[in-house]
Amino acid sequence: MAGLLTTTQAPQRTRDGGGPGGKARGRHGPGTIRAFRATPFTYATLIVVAAILTMPLVFVGSIALSSDATVNTGSFTLFPTEFHWENFTRVFSTELPMGRFLINSVIISLCSVAGQMLSSGLVGYAFARLRAPGKNALFLIVIATMMIPTQITMIPQFILFRDLGWVNTYLPLIVPNFFSNAFNVFLVRQFVSRLPNQLDEAAMVDGLGFLGIYRRIMLPLLWPVLIAIGIFTLTHTWGDFMGPLIYLNDESKMPLSLGVQYITSTGAAGQSPPWNLVMVGSILLAVPMIIVYYLGQKYLYEMDISGGSAGVK
Repeated sequence: MAGLLTTTQAPQRTRDGGGPGGKARGRHGPGTIRAFRATPFTYATLIVVAAILTMPLVFVGSIALSSDATVNTGSFTLFPTEFHWENFTRVFSTELPMGRFLINSVIISLCSVAGQMLSSGLVGYAFARLRAPGKNALFLIVIATMMIPTQITMIPQFILFRDLGWVNTYLPLIVPNFFSNAFNVFLVRQFVSRLPNQLDEAAMVDGLGFLGIYRRIMLPLLWPVLIAIGIFTLTHTWGDFMGPLIYLNDESKMPLSLGVQYITSTGAAGQSPPWNLVMVGSILLAVPMIIVYYLGQKYLYEMDISGGSAGVK
């Protein structure tokens, strides 16, 4: 950080505004922060790092475009030398219902996103604005749940959902998202706590209650943080493997993340799995997330929880 931002001290000035000898010595005042100026070395470093991080994706694309003969011999190359684009259609013609897997992922992910955005906004707003005895202690308990490993609650949750008859349904994967989680509640609470209280007071004078203030005043200001929560939730649920593996038994209900793993078992005995089709499925998992991040990155940048400025721009 010290290399990016440097603090400069202005020289002592005389009455005529200049430094020693009466001449001006720069326009930066005390404590002024100079903007970082990129150099050719900076761009070269970024290009090298970006190339290193992109290599795995390029290798995935190279395998996805490989022929079955290349897969059987395992003679993969880093950069594509074959371009079998039909692999992207062949993956939907296997014995596995890849199209249904994709639809299941969309259903589970969108319902989970809706649940997290709805519940996180309400709970975070309540912790930030409502006055109730023991509210701070309850908030500390909620935050403390972030320290509990998921593996500890896995078996109790499964027993609970089994007794409710929810196993082999979408409900165990969707319903918990309508109760938010500690991290998202913390994001919303910090965002709302930085917004001026005068907004609520003016709305109360006009006769609005807490729900009315949330719907008419706070909700429009919370869109950056809620959309960021939606992106985080979508990223998690779209690629979630453990949850569907535990709760779903029917092949027709499995999402794409689980279906891609099933492709590895479609090869004949003694043959290598169809890695080209597996990589095609991996691309189908990755590309939607890249598009979502590209479209929603401005909301991630606007989510300034330190000052809540994104809501009042």
